[in-house]
Amino acid sequence: METDCSAILVQARQLGKWVMGPEGRLDILNDVNLDIAAHEAVAILGASGSGKSTLLGLLAGLDTPSGGEVNLLGRALNRMDEDARAALRAGRIGFVFQSFQLLPTLTALENVRLALELAGSRDRDDRARESLELVGLSRRLHHYPAQLSGGEQQRVAIARAFVPHPEVLFADEPTGNLDQSTGEPVIELLFTLRARYGTALVLVTHDTGIARRCECRYLLDNGTLAPA
Repeated sequence: METDCSAILVQARQLGKWVMGPEGRLDILNDVNLDIAAHEAVAILGASGSGKSTLLGLLAGLDTPSGGEVNLLGRALNRMDEDARAALRAGRIGFVFQSFQLLPTLTALENVRLALELAGSRDRDDRARESLELVGLSRRLHHYPAQLSGGEQQRVAIARAFVPHPEVLFADEPTGNLDQSTGEPVIELLFTLRARYGTALVLVTHDTGIARRCECRYLLDNGTLAPA
């Protein structure tokens, strides 16, 4: 069945990334082509150092490619400056990182509310509280990140990512800093909320078990992306 092009939220064409080193050019990504549709869950597999996080950063407009182009939410990122890319992401794109990326001076509630402030949303306190309740942290609203376990911090990060109801969520090894017993509930929560809000998910992982939960799977190897 052909894909409805109007539903494509992330599109990469001939995407490349390279850096110059003492021995010349080092290619990280080569001629990557990828379409991600609305509501779709896509896993990008690969060994450590294969360029998965680099690819994720390019797709989200956090980094700029050396060649090729990325269209995000119908906009050509290579034609936008950093401020314009940030404005495009606000409220429409969510992120969950391996290292949680919570602001240490803000409480759980304040960290989640910040995502709504950046998106210009109303009812910020109520929506932030509801989001934290959905991830099982109703009793941790006023705790700071240092007062939370790793699993709880990642739950706050997931609540923050989903609270604006984003169209696309980029997740970079979301259980990479968690043990298996803590990581499994976090992954379950990620997929539950993704289904609840109909969010497209782009998941970077080395875990084939997690990847199998996605409709589409790709393997990044030696800078080349292919169906897995």
